Amino acid sequence: MIYVATVHFQSPKWIDVQQAYLRRHISQPFKTFAVLEGISRQHHDAFDRVIASKGTHEGHLNLLAAEIGAIAGPSDILVFLDGDAFPVADPWPAIKSALRHSQMLAVRRDENHGDRQPHPCFCAIEVKEWERIHGDWCAGYEWTNDTGRTTSDVGGNLLGIVERNNLAWTPLLRTNKRNDHPLWFAVYGDIIYHHGAGFRRPFSRVDEQMRPKGVRGGRIPLWHDIAVRLTARRLRIWTEEVMRYNEELSEQWFERLKNDPDFYLQLTQP
Repeated sequence: MIYVATVHFQSPKWIDVQQAYLRRHISQPFKTFAVLEGISRQHHDAFDRVIASKGTHEGHLNLLAAEIGAIAGPSDILVFLDGDAFPVADPWPAIKSALRHSQMLAVRRDENHGDRQPHPCFCAIEVKEWERIHGDWCAGYEWTNDTGRTTSDVGGNLLGIVERNNLAWTPLLRTNKRNDHPLWFAVYGDIIYHHGAGFRRPFSRVDEQMRPKGVRGGRIPLWHDIAVRLTARRLRIWTEEVMRYNEELSEQWFERLKNDPDFYLQLTQP
C-alpha cells in the first residue's frame, strides 16, 4: 500500500486537481491522508483521512507520518506530496528501483541556489525506514548553498539525519527543457510536477537574488536617510511587480494543467 501524505492550506483549489492526477497515474493501491488547514469540512471526503492540525508545514508533515505509521505495515510506502504537486507519470517504477539500493527517493532542488536537502514536494520511503531514522521535516540543520551563504529550510533536519548517518538516498532532479521560472513550474525525473507557491503569493529566494541594487546615499546623514527610504520604496515596488508577474504565470500554468493532462510535455520536450 502507498500512503500519500499531503497538506493543503487556506484554499481547496488544488484538491480536485491533485486527486485526479493521483488516480490517473498511481498504478498501486494507495490511500490519501491530509491536513486541510483553513479549508471547509466539505472537502474532507476527497481524502481517506483528514488529520486536524495547526502549526507549521513541516509540523503537519511529521504528524501525518506519525498517523500513517500507526496503521500502516512496515513495508508500506510513505509518499510525501505538497498540495500543489502530483505525478504526471506512474512513480512506482522509480520508487521501487530507488528503494532497492537507497533509503528514499526525493526531489532535490539544485536550481534553488544548490539546495542539498530532500524536499517534501515529493519524497517516497518505507514506513519502517522513516521510523528507524526518526525522520523529521523541520528546518534547523544548516548547509552552505551556491551563493556561499549558510541556510536551512524545510527538510533541513532530514538532510542532517542523512549526512550524520551516511544514508544513501536517490535525488529526483528537475528535467525541464522550458523554464518560465527558474524554480517553479517544475517537472522532476519526468515523473512529478511541482507548481510552487500554490498557497501563497509567489516570491522566491531565486527572485530575491535578482533584486536591483540599492541607492547610495553618501556620507551626509540626511542624504543617507533619504536614500534608505527611496531604496526601500524602490524594492517594495519591484517586489510587487515580480509577484504580479509570477501570479500571472502561475494562473496560466494552472489553467493548462487543469484542462490538459499532457500539459507537462510543454515543459519537458524541446
